[in-house]
Amino acid sequence: MHILVIEDDQTTGDYVATGLRAEGHVVDLVADGREGLVQAMSGSYDVMVLDRMVPGVDGMSILRTLRASRKPVPVLLLTSLDGVEDRIGGLNAGADDYLVKPFAFGELSARLNALSRRPHPSDEPTILRARDLEMNLLSRRVTRAGQEIDLQPREFALLEHLLRRKGRVQTRTMLLESVWDIHFDPQTNVVESHMSRLRGKVDKPFETALIETLRGSGYRIVE
Repeated sequence: MHILVIEDDQTTGDYVATGLRAEGHVVDLVADGREGLVQAMSGSYDVMVLDRMVPGVDGMSILRTLRASRKPVPVLLLTSLDGVEDRIGGLNAGADDYLVKPFAFGELSARLNALSRRPHPSDEPTILRARDLEMNLLSRRVTRAGQEIDLQPREFALLEHLLRRKGRVQTRTMLLESVWDIHFDPQTNVVESHMSRLRGKVDKPFETALIETLRGSGYRIVE
């Protein structure tokens, strides 16, 4: 699944994100409510984990904005408030489930899996595109100009990350955290080497390059 986690406590956020990534999910971790709302409104997520008390824009406001905008993404609300009225308020604001801190990761994972199985209206894409490049997330098939491109799992994850954020610059740090789950600088060229191999498959055989390098900033897929 593609999961957005909005949690300002670094320990809790890292705990959740690391566990979910270990299960094979793609996780975007955001610590600020305002930035989280932008991500939630512009991204394509299968499920969200939302802390009720985040700075910038609080979790309840994020929920209400999502539902007012008819965003169907299921939301699991995390909170230290365990009163009945608190639960009712969270559910009425648009949460699909409610989990009180402290919690066991196994329960969080099980609840997210249950939410993802619920039938709900969805306009989330199963196909990502950039010009003549197409990625089918269901069949795990990538083509450009009708020609199939064979990608290794990490190359696929890297390209998916870029396509989901088409037109937006992704720094080396962002890629290390989201694609490799590395939260420090390993002093290796793992991003550069994978990007080079990806370019060799996605760009080199074709006339127009789709993966841009912005020196000193990062990479992006052209719109």
